[in-house]
Amino acid sequence: MSMLEGIIDSRNNPLAVVEDIAASNNWSFERSGEDEITIVSKGDWTDYQLSFTWMNEIEALHLACAFDMKIPTARRPEVQRLIAAINEQMWVGHFDIWTHTGMVMYRQALVLPDGLTATSAQCETMLVSAIHGCERYYPAFQFVVWAGKSAAEAMSAAMFDTAGEA
Repeated sequence: MSMLEGIIDSRNNPLAVVEDIAASNNWSFERSGEDEITIVSKGDWTDYQLSFTWMNEIEALHLACAFDMKIPTARRPEVQRLIAAINEQMWVGHFDIWTHTGMVMYRQALVLPDGLTATSAQCETMLVSAIHGCERYYPAFQFVVWAGKSAAEAMSAAMFDTAGEA
């Protein structure tokens, strides 16, 4: 067994927990090294690429969830206003624009100081909150980017919840 395999298979590495979750749910995933695993999840609106990165230097498990929507430069200021409005509503995690690619991304971190290990429940909660947040606000991003709506109009539509059945 190589040294890398020993690190990747270590139960103290929180990515091993994430890998177990992905495997048990039959999700497509790829382990790109000792510090990163990427999972692809199908949503109602689009596919989501969830990248978990173990950041040993700060003892944190970082999650970045991206979806295929590049923001045209002309719409970035309005998308930034939308992101600010969305982030005011969020208790866990946040959205931002990855500046060099122009992609919207949901991000969250789990701090695990002094050798604490991540639990399946913690990692599953990170996954669920990322996908839930992206699913909830994806239409708002589309309204701003493709329909030319304002951030306020997009938030109003995103916060609208239906009740009952038709």
